[in-house]
Amino acid sequence: QVQLVESGGGLVQAGGSLRLFCAPSGRIFSGDVWGWYRIPPGGLRELVATVTSGGTRNYADSVKGRFTISRDNAKNTMLLQMDSLTPEDTAVYYCNARRILAPTYNDWGQGTQVTVSS
Repeated sequence: QVQLVESGGGLVQAGGSLRLFCAPSGRIFSGDVWGWYRIPPGGLRELVATVTSGGTRNYADSVKGRFTISRDNAKNTMLLQMDSLTPEDTAVYYCNARRILAPTYNDWGQGTQVTVSS
């Protein structure tokens, strides 16, 4: 099992920036994918961005050009830099670590609230 601790959420005005941090720990193996997902008010969970252990990044269309995901395998940390935030980015953001090859895992952090005011 992988434990994930998130930090960095908060309240920001539209157009502002925030950084989200995630620190996975436990039985972590190469070949996995770390990512950020979010649940907006009254909505469903949606992908924000993912990054593989090899550094391949994937972004939701809604955040491309505004958000940047990065990962430090040596330090076991992941960062989501969020710029040009809009009220539509308001959500609870969750950190995820997933590995589909054995040993498999799919673990989540506790979530951190991001609120963007207009």
